Amino acid sequence: MDVKDLRVALFSGNYNYVRDGANQALNRLVEYLLRQGAAVRIYSPKVKRPAFDHVGDLVGVPAVPLPGRAEYRAPILLTPGVKKDLHRFGPNMMHVASPEVLGHAAVRHAHKNKLPVVASVHTRFETYPRYYGFAFMEGLVEAGLRRFYRRCDAIFAPSESMAQLLREQRMNFDVGIWSRGVERDIFSPERRDMEWRRSLGIADDEVAVGYIGRLVMEKGLDVFADTVDQLVRRGVKHRLLIVGDGPARDWFEKRLPENAVFAGFQGGRDLGRAAASMDLLFNPSVTETFGNVTLEAMAAGVPVIAADATGSQSLVEPGLTGELVRPGAIHFFADALGSYVQDTAKREAAGQAGRVASRAYEWDKVNQALVDQYLRIGRQRERGSFGTPGLQRVPWPGSRRPQ
Repeated sequence: MDVKDLRVALFSGNYNYVRDGANQALNRLVEYLLRQGAAVRIYSPKVKRPAFDHVGDLVGVPAVPLPGRAEYRAPILLTPGVKKDLHRFGPNMMHVASPEVLGHAAVRHAHKNKLPVVASVHTRFETYPRYYGFAFMEGLVEAGLRRFYRRCDAIFAPSESMAQLLREQRMNFDVGIWSRGVERDIFSPERRDMEWRRSLGIADDEVAVGYIGRLVMEKGLDVFADTVDQLVRRGVKHRLLIVGDGPARDWFEKRLPENAVFAGFQGGRDLGRAAASMDLLFNPSVTETFGNVTLEAMAAGVPVIAADATGSQSLVEPGLTGELVRPGAIHFFADALGSYVQDTAKREAAGQAGRVASRAYEWDKVNQALVDQYLRIGRQRERGSFGTPGLQRVPWPGSRRPQ
């Protein structure tokens, strides 16, 4: 059996209606699978005006706006029609990308039909409650995630630091790596555009400290703002370049200095230009499992100051490509940022080192690694030797096509 025999059913709470790092990775995976000759069918909520053109055949599932975050959709069930479509497709591998209602339904379907099922982990959901006044719920959320992920044959993290955390949390007995890639032609120092900076009011001799990402509180916007306050009090001259949009934009605009530049959403080559036109990237978030923006900045030749948390831990080499700081440590973040803001040679050296380090991340390579894991799990099914408790040992469906 090889990749051409795979029939993958992919379940995601967001495949194309809000652009984020997770669904960009999923679309990349689907494109790679199709290019290798596999069959893929995606089950996810649909909207009239998606954020981008998706890859592959997408089957819509019923969903409702998520309370408090209406831009996101919460899938509510697998309808009989969707189940019929799934039966016609005849998958021999189920891949679940989010642990919500749709994901639980997909796992139940896999168990009922004796199919292998894997999950990819894209964010640290257990950390979200702390940003909305419900920190006491983190233990409950973690327990719920453990119950979900342990019902899968294997789970995949995008970085070794996240994989190690999942092992420590006892989420599954089989934790693998599905990393992320970067388009080094788009994210490149050559994309630096001084005219674009000037059009935003940033002078050539000003050091632009940047943020890239969704403007939501769980990205550490409060830590970002508090750190900027420290820089201002210390008299460290800099400008802020904020790239992205989201429901917390109004709060962020009011919280940052008046001369902060909000460039809004940037995508594709425009995002590459924005990243390369910064002088530093500040990423205080602890919710990422990989840190796409961290890798993109490195590929663009930009030093990164990031929280010493999952994702960035596996990307940033302290003292070489940037610095890692204890999460929430405002004074230490300010120390690191101030050091790089005031030392041009240090920024240039770290940017060059980041560009070199980014060479290790190629999309085809990381996606083939996941395909290899699909096939490994299939062989384990065939031999009846997989290790996740609670699943029946059944033959691997192989390349059997629906009649």
